[in-house]
Parts: sequence; C-alpha cells; structure tokens
Amino acid sequence: MEKLLIRGGVPLEGEIGISGAKNAALPIMCAALLTPETLRLAKVPRLMDVRTMTGLLERMGVAAHAPEPGALELTAARIADPRAPYELVRTMRASVLVLGPLLARCGEARVALPGGCAIGLRPVDQHVKGLEAMGAEIRVEHGDMIARAERLRGARIVMDLVTVTGTENLMMAATLADGTTVIENAAREPEIVDLAACLSAMGARIRGAGTDVIRVEGVAALGGAAHRVMPDRIETGTYLAAVAAAGGRVRLTEAAPDTLDATLDKLREAGARISVQQDSIELEMNGRPHAVDLRTAPYPGFATDMQAQLLALDTIAQGTAMVTETIFENRFMHALELQRLGADIAIEGNTAVVRGVERLQGAAVMATDLRASASLVIAGLVAQGETLIDRIYHLDRGYEALEAKLGALGARVERRR
Repeated sequence: MEKLLIRGGVPLEGEIGISGAKNAALPIMCAALLTPETLRLAKVPRLMDVRTMTGLLERMGVAAHAPEPGALELTAARIADPRAPYELVRTMRASVLVLGPLLARCGEARVALPGGCAIGLRPVDQHVKGLEAMGAEIRVEHGDMIARAERLRGARIVMDLVTVTGTENLMMAATLADGTTVIENAAREPEIVDLAACLSAMGARIRGAGTDVIRVEGVAALGGAAHRVMPDRIETGTYLAAVAAAGGRVRLTEAAPDTLDATLDKLREAGARISVQQDSIELEMNGRPHAVDLRTAPYPGFATDMQAQLLALDTIAQGTAMVTETIFENRFMHALELQRLGADIAIEGNTAVVRGVERLQGAAVMATDLRASASLVIAGLVAQGETLIDRIYHLDRGYEALEAKLGALGARVERRR
C-alpha cells in the first residue's frame, strides 16, 4: 500500500494551477445518461473517483473516450444495464447519482444502498422521497434500491434537510419529467450551479440553481453538449490552508475565488494576507497563524470538507480554537492522528477544542478519509522531522497530482510503496 513521506519545516513558495472539481465532475458525468448524444467535458480531474465513475458508466453501456488529459467524452447511445452494484457504490457514494438519470431515461434502475462511511451515515431517504413524489415506485431488496417509473412527472418537493447529492439527483431526474418540478430547501453549492449549467447546455430548462428553490421544466429529450468543469474549491482551500500553516507565498491560478468566501474569511482571520483576482488567489503568511473558531454549515457557510484542514492549521496556531462539526457525526477521526504529531485536541461531542502548540513532531500516521488525509498532509508540512502517511488512496480520490503540486511549491514530499 502506498504511503506519503513528508519532511516538514519548509515554507511554500511559487505558483500552481487548480484542477477541475471532483464534486462537480461526478454528477455531470452521470448527466450523460440523460441523452443518447455525446457529452464532451473539459477540465475533468484525473482522480480515482473519476475512474470509478467512468467504469460504472461503461458497465451500463456508456462509451467513454479520453482524447487528451482532462478531456472526457461520454456517449450513452444505449443503456444496456441500468444497475449500480454494491462493489462500486461502496467505494464511492457518488454512484447513487445514477439513480435519477436512469429513472428519467430508462424508467428503471437498480442501485445498491451505499451503507455507512467513515465520516458518518449519509442516508438516501431524501432522494427516494423526491423520486416517489415524481411518481417512481421504489423498494429495497437484498440491499438494492429497485426503482421503476413509466414516466416521471413534475412535483413540488420539500427537502427535509439540505442534501447536495439529493438535490442533484432530483434535478437531473426532473429534466425529463412531464411538467414542472419545484425543489424547495435545495442545496446551494456551486457544484449544483455547475451541474445546472451543463444540463442547460444539453437543453434542460432550469431556474434557481444556487438558491434554495430550484424549478425544472421537463423537456421531451436532451441533447449532447460541451462543458468545462468548474475549479475545485476544496482543493483550492486545502492549498491555501497549507500555506497559511507552513508559511510562504503562493499564487493559485485557474481558481474560482467567488466560491470560497467563508474559507478566505477564516484564513484572513488567521493572519494571512490574501489578494484575489478574477481567476487567481495569492496568499502570503509570515509567522504563526492566529487560532480561528469555525462551525461547519451548508453553503454558503463554512464547508465541512474544509474543517479538517483548518483544524490542522489551528494545531500550531497562537491561542485556542473551537471547531464545531454540524454536518457529519464522525468527522473528527483525524484528531487522533494529529495527536500523534503532538497536537493538543480535546473532543467534546461535536466540537473539537484545539490548543495551539509551537511545533508538531513528525510521526507515522494513518489517513481515515479524504479530507482527514489532507489535514495530515498540512500537519506534516509544518512538523519537525519526517511524517509518514499511510492509506493515501484516500488522497488519490480527491487531489490530482498532490505531491507534484506541493513539490512545485518547494515541499519535500515523496510517494513510497
């Protein structure tokens, strides 16, 4: 199993480009199921999750072609097998995003229940509730959701809780439904806006993406389109947090600063000097950061996917920080590994009390999930000595060429088998 070796203590300097967003690319890839014509995508990140989703779509009969790095062409001329088996769904929960498109296009789908994951239970009840309101019949047999609908019809759907994948699934299903679908208490994440832009390019009629009420007027058919995946705001935030912790000056290009307001506010509070242009961000940090409190919340609040990275920054900050997690119930497992590096963290329910120390010490640690892995990388960059991170397949799910990008900034990072 591959590991990442980091020799810490080096400030980061230089310029790197930001990859396309994983959390935007995966639902957009599923949108290819809605049309027999070709969906041409640019800026697709080269990640394990993207490979897994490509394999799932190919299994269903979708032709996938990558003419060049970052480009992907998907053609679902015929869907031969509308199923998402457990062996694929369990490795990537985003696989559940095929449910809505398959029902809309084929009238049937069999998708394995995702089950639990390391950072907590993420039930699909809101997906099911919304699709049933649109006329689908869904039952569970042997761990699979078996769904059928002769033709979905527009409906008013009030989400009991804000769910990004639930909003995406229902929005895609609604594009081919009879009539108008109104999704209330919809998630507002930028990735949903990006999916709506792609669907609109395919001929969908969508209003309100990015607000808590989305209206979708169903059409008879969707066509092919070309779409460029938005920049990854979590990757951007991770590198910014790394520089704020390790010190130095870095410019990130091909970014989307307007999707990062909450993260940028916290980094400025920590003492970073940040300048923003239309598609780039420059951050400079001298000295130890100041401790910053944070509380995760659905967009436009502070993203749960950035909690671990800011917690890592707080471990070496001046002062004490309160980090409260409101989205996932088990998302402090990285705290135990950070303690191995000398961090002073106490967990009290859904809040971590982080007392900053002057320095961390390198040690062997183990990644538990994708964003926890990123927090260990940040901690390793500031720790004295060597930090060896095991189970970095988590990192490969969400960070394209991480060691190459960090290396370009002067970090001493190498992958080991």
